[in-house]
Amino acid sequence: MDTTALRGAYDRLLDAAAGPDLGDAGDGGWNADQILAHLLSVDAAIAAVALGVVSGSRPTFDNRISLDTWNLDRIIAEHSGRADLTDHVRGQATVLCDIADQLNEQAASVLVPTFILSNGALVLDQPVPLAGLIDGLADDHVPVHTQQLLDLRVTAPARI
Repeated sequence: MDTTALRGAYDRLLDAAAGPDLGDAGDGGWNADQILAHLLSVDAAIAAVALGVVSGSRPTFDNRISLDTWNLDRIIAEHSGRADLTDHVRGQATVLCDIADQLNEQAASVLVPTFILSNGALVLDQPVPLAGLIDGLADDHVPVHTQQLLDLRVTAPARI
């Protein structure tokens, strides 16, 4: 697989996450640490799926654990701060991309039973090629969370 787009998406996300001016979501949504913890959970699950496919097993992908606030809080607590969390996202994204880079066409085309929720709504409940799961990170998932991080930027009030 070609992970150029995914690596670029992560570069943009990590740039956004490095901003010191990230506040809380005005709509009660996730803060920056929760977004990063969610990404760690999703990336680990997809890397595990990819390794499972290569090993000959037939894994499934279900994103519900990566939405669970208890799990996100646990992941956050395992890190010494946002910089540590961001470094872990960087490292795990590299691992995921390195695994994907080594997938041959046959492995990339294996159908993975997939269940995805977003904001409490069912997005997908059907088999997806492994390559589709990975490409979906670059095409949608990572850019959406990059925008979430950018939306958390606190801007100084205008001086009159």
